[in-house]
Amino acid sequence: MAQESLRLVSHPIAAHDGRLPRQYTAEGQGAKKDMSPPLEWYGVPEGTRSLALVVQDIDAPDPEGPVVPWTHWVVVNIPPDTKGFPEGFSGQGGAASAAAGGLQEGINDWKQPGWRGPVPPSHGHRIQFKLYALDDEVRLGNKVTKDKLLDAIEGHVLGEAELIAVY
Repeated sequence: MAQESLRLVSHPIAAHDGRLPRQYTAEGQGAKKDMSPPLEWYGVPEGTRSLALVVQDIDAPDPEGPVVPWTHWVVVNIPPDTKGFPEGFSGQGGAASAAAGGLQEGINDWKQPGWRGPVPPSHGHRIQFKLYALDDEVRLGNKVTKDKLLDAIEGHVLGEAELIAVY
């Protein structure tokens, strides 16, 4: 039987026709604001030692020039038997990290650790969630960034899954 391919889903995004609900953005209301969305994944390839997640606005304009992706969230060393993250997972600190066995949230483009939801100058931006299945854990020190992660995983990717949400 053929191995199922790696898949990434978020039920709130699917329920909103591919749109990112406001509570996962900086434009949400009260306690329902800027929470990391729930994510689930399936079909992790055999031999996977860790997973990594990068979330970015792939339509972010650079005031100085062309479109440059804006990083919202980086997570590394997700144990391969983890099946997803619940709503609001980001920022749960030590308890979440310890329970997840070495998982580490990286620095986003606001220079802060963890999730920070979109607040673009205009709507209609595509938010890309990309999950990588890796043949090893990554060792990036205390300051994990998207660029350091993408350099480190070159040649170690066993599978990828992508989810696009519009905001």
